[in-house]
Formats: sequence, structure tokens, C-alpha cells
Amino acid sequence: MRVTVRITAILAAMLAFSGTASAASIGGWRQTGHATVDIKFSNEGIATLRLPGEPPELVYRGSGAIPQAQLDKGWGHVGDVDSHRGYLVDAYQNTRDVPAPNKMFLVTTPAGQTYEYVHKLTPEEPPANANSAVAITPDGRWLVAAALGELDRLFVFPAPLTGTGGSLELSGHVTLDTKIRNAQGCDFVSERKLLCATSDPYNDLYPTSFQLLEIDLARPVRGHDVRAHVRSLGQVPLVSTCPGLFVTEGVDYDAPTGELRVEVVAPSPCNTVTDVYTFRRS
Repeated sequence: MRVTVRITAILAAMLAFSGTASAASIGGWRQTGHATVDIKFSNEGIATLRLPGEPPELVYRGSGAIPQAQLDKGWGHVGDVDSHRGYLVDAYQNTRDVPAPNKMFLVTTPAGQTYEYVHKLTPEEPPANANSAVAITPDGRWLVAAALGELDRLFVFPAPLTGTGGSLELSGHVTLDTKIRNAQGCDFVSERKLLCATSDPYNDLYPTSFQLLEIDLARPVRGHDVRAHVRSLGQVPLVSTCPGLFVTEGVDYDAPTGELRVEVVAPSPCNTVTDVYTFRRS
């Protein structure tokens, strides 16, 4: 039965398309906009950067725009980025060694300085695709990181926003009451609520594939284990004239405007741009 369910979900994802990105609603979030960005610079992540005295800026991350300094050290994959008070935190994966022995968080300060914080993977962490997304807690004290594959927990680290680089140790977990698969982007919408978008092509965990997941924490993240309830708000927009498998990428929630953005990459050969869908609470 599970095999049948998975095949049905994959076929549905391959056939889901329309000529235009029509407005949609997902679990209380109403689509209010749609834009496209060159895939080279945007197919991995998105965040709203707010620097003091400057207008807000949408920052994108793409596989073709990783700085040479990081590539030279083996950091060949960047995930979904997040921002807090002018700081940016990027999630990097080591692609030189397989399986990867560590992952890295790159902090960019409001002044443009960059510092690497390397975390040696523990046995409980997936050895490959080990750093798909990072979300900074609203108080700026903690990082919550996701990974590809099937997970029953997210990983909590101290937010290293004021140091100058070094190592980073695991502090705790967000323990999920339902597993998630291929979480590509996450962001906090409040101190006890995360939204994550998945590139899950199956519907055995939730009613639809490619879910926008709401993760409700029992209490705010404080560096220790915390339980969380997961529910699917529905399927992210799958809009293309090209049949095939989509890829969901970054998630960004901008608290001052209340805008939620979700990135989706269409199947080839329509994958020259990343679709960025904007939502507001209904």
C-alpha cells in the first residue's frame, strides 16, 4: 500500500501545472504575489535583510554564487539563509568528503564581515545533505537547523552572532511528533511557531506532497530539547508548463510586514528561474 501511495503522489507532482501562477491559499495564508529570480542566485534560500538606516532587502542564495573562499574549503552546498537584526546566517554542507564529517554556519555581520562556525556531526545527524536550512529564533539567541532525508527532530545550536568564528556544539533538539521529509526552508513566525517547506514528493506522512508545515513548539527554544506538534497547511504552489518533479527551496517570514515567501523551482527545462510566492495571513 505504501508503494502505491508514493507512486500516486509522484505522478500527481509531475502532472501539477498551469500556465500562470494563480493566487492560492494554504492553511490560512493567502497568496498575494509572485516573482521570478535567476536560478543561479536563488535556488537555495531567501531572507529579508534589515540593516540599520537602510530599506529592507531580499537576500537570495544560489548554488552558483557560493564565495570562492568557501568553495576552496569544501563548502560546496549552501542551504536556506536567515537574518536577524542585520546579521545573516548561512547553512553550509561539506561536499568534498562523503559522507560529510561536519557542517558549517557562515555568519555575515551588518558591517559585511564573515565568520565560519564549524560543527562536527554527531552520530544522530544525517551524514549527507546535512545542512539544508537554518532559522534564527526571534530573540536571536538560538539556531534551529534542518537536514534532508526523513527526520523526527530538528537541531538546536547557540546563535553565534557576536563572535569571530570557531566551533559550534549541538545544544538540543526540537523533537517532532510526526516525521518530516526533505525540509528545504524554515523560518520562525513567532517564538513558538516555525514554518517549513519540504521537497517531499510523497503523501505517506501528510495528505499532500510538497508540504508547507506548521511546527508548534511546546515552549520557546532555550537550548534544551523541546517537543513540537507538526501539521501540514497544504501543498506549496506547483505551477509550470513543464511536467516533472518540482523542488521546494527557501522560506522567509518578515515580521514587520507579515509577509511569508516560499521558493519553488519548476521542472526542467522550465527551471531557469526560481518562483518566489508571497503570502499573507488570510
